[in-house]
Amino acid sequence: MAPPTAQAAIPTEKSAAPRAWAVRLVTVGIVLAALNLRPAITSLGALLEEVRDGLGMSGSLAGLLTSVPPLCFAIFGVMAPRLARRFGAGAVVCAGMVAIAAGLIIRPYTGNTVGFLIASALALMGIAVSNVLMPVIVKRWFPDRVGSMTGLYSMALALGTSLAAAATVPLTDALGGKWQTGLSMWAVLGVAAVLPWIPLVRAKGAAPAEPARSATGADDGLRITRSRTAWALAVFFGLQATAAYITMGWMAQIFRDSGVSASTAGVLLAVVMAMGVPLAFVIPRVAARLPSQGPIVITLGMCGLAGYAGLYFAPASGAWAWAVLLGISNCAFPLALTMVGMRARTGAGVAKLSAFAQSTGYLISIPGPLLVGVLYQHSGGWGVPIALMAALMVPQIVVGVLAGRNRTVEDEAAEPAPTS
Repeated sequence: MAPPTAQAAIPTEKSAAPRAWAVRLVTVGIVLAALNLRPAITSLGALLEEVRDGLGMSGSLAGLLTSVPPLCFAIFGVMAPRLARRFGAGAVVCAGMVAIAAGLIIRPYTGNTVGFLIASALALMGIAVSNVLMPVIVKRWFPDRVGSMTGLYSMALALGTSLAAAATVPLTDALGGKWQTGLSMWAVLGVAAVLPWIPLVRAKGAAPAEPARSATGADDGLRITRSRTAWALAVFFGLQATAAYITMGWMAQIFRDSGVSASTAGVLLAVVMAMGVPLAFVIPRVAARLPSQGPIVITLGMCGLAGYAGLYFAPASGAWAWAVLLGISNCAFPLALTMVGMRARTGAGVAKLSAFAQSTGYLISIPGPLLVGVLYQHSGGWGVPIALMAALMVPQIVVGVLAGRNRTVEDEAAEPAPTS
């Protein structure tokens, strides 16, 4: 929430109450859309070896695939606010779900690596614009319930992530064992997510009225890069994404190299990811009630530091405890999404802040998993990479505390530039 003086300086948006049926339908649409925001990535990870063999993909190219999702999120996420102004946020999310479903259906049957990558990029484009616009839709439809609704779709996102990781291989085996079927079956979830958005897009009168632009053009003139909070949130988003992608890409291998069996290492990774399902619902609700989110940032960061210390000194003997601690630490993602909705007062401000924080953040996260692999290869063990992960947690805590301060980007962008 913004300080009283800021509230007086710039009025908040007011809009007509949406129709009851539309509120229920958009809630379903948000949940289904969130379920689709990660299966395209985690289902591929589960079948990567089979995909490599089937397409004749080199090991280096397969390794590069781990950096493709954040790169696409950064590139395509920038487009989301402009598309939302042109067509409406709901219409863009609807199109995003269509892109996800189409990409998932097409990519297993292209027959070559180039076609596979292009179809994957199509699905990732749909994910990218939906990533950015989810906070916008929550802010517009549920301005008084940002925390609870962010928690709901964060929980659905975590559920979709872990479900695709855990269920892809067994479902593939049950459906005949072909990796093409195992990847394409997740398109069904994408098709289902399109359905609730169609009537919402068609029935424009059911949605909250779009706020009129101010006479000064404040919404369009918001220079997000002038906001210190926006930069802090972007770096926080990037560092937590770095930790998340390192976890998804390397955590199971860390446990295996410490003497844990392959099957147990997979379960431990599932525990890390599954921690996000309940906590992704709880943390945004708590965060929305606090004027500053710094205490939550510090708590999550300390859990991460404790987990990395455990991995460094006793990776096998305390594996379950470290998995739980790192799973708690990875819940910085729903916290970041909540802060996006709280650090801007208007829908236009949320759109710009969401696009800036996520696009910049995902760019920051790209080198992390690759750097960990290089350090592991050249150091001959996991000591140096784990030390790097722990070291990155310190600036994550610092910028998270700065991003969690009780202020808005509109206020900061409106402040006069300092004179020399």
